[in-house]
Amino acid sequence: MQVRELEREIGAELVERRPNEIALTDTGLQVTERAERILAATRDLVDFARHRDVLSGQLKLGIIPTLAPYVLPRVLPRLQARYPRLRLELRETQTKMLLEELVRGELDCVMLALPAEGADVETLKLFEDPFLLAVPAADERPLRGRIDVADVDQRRLILLEEGHCLRDQALTFCATPRRDTLAGLGATSLATVMQMVANGYGVTLLPEVAAETEVRDDRVKLLRFSEPQPARTVGLAWRRTSPRRKDFTALSDIVTEALGTASAWHAPARKIKGRSL
Repeated sequence: MQVRELEREIGAELVERRPNEIALTDTGLQVTERAERILAATRDLVDFARHRDVLSGQLKLGIIPTLAPYVLPRVLPRLQARYPRLRLELRETQTKMLLEELVRGELDCVMLALPAEGADVETLKLFEDPFLLAVPAADERPLRGRIDVADVDQRRLILLEEGHCLRDQALTFCATPRRDTLAGLGATSLATVMQMVANGYGVTLLPEVAAETEVRDDRVKLLRFSEPQPARTVGLAWRRTSPRRKDFTALSDIVTEALGTASAWHAPARKIKGRSL
């Protein structure tokens, strides 16, 4: 009844009614998109009035699954200690959904791999995250050697399932011309992928930020790429209309400060749980 009343008010059909089904018309889709922007702007107005102190009150942060388990344990304790009045709500899911929720105003900011395309957002770079090649320990290549991207056997390359940006980045770096040349395996988490590698099913690209957590198995070793090393750029994104830029800048400072001790990620060689890198 409310939809019909709105249609009479606007003077256009918003919903196409079919037997046992309804769908938005083209006009309905445009009205929905405009309404979402209005609602997001309304939330931004409330944020402007409420959040006068930096990182106080509620903050809804979205983060992709290939960052959350590795970045949050380092960042959250420092964030809580520095800003005790902050009430952080976390949402972990894939990039596309995070950006959609961000634009709708359901999230305040998101941490993801840049660039953040297809959304009216501002971004701020946090750090560069190089990729390593995870291979079975029986691989003959030396730990302290460097490998070229062209040396990756695409027939043995195990990737996350469709929808993960890490999958798309790996395909880009490896310049895979045909997806049917990939190993016929896909997973929803890096932990599962690493178990596949440990059991000899193939190799994978592993973000260095995840190395210390995910490589705990002596059946896996990590190889570093030659310069320029393939890497992803991690950053924050938020709506251009958001009044909380100071909050996001302060959050980025906490992230880079908390991960500053991880500068050894970029060292030419190091050890992770007894394995040289």
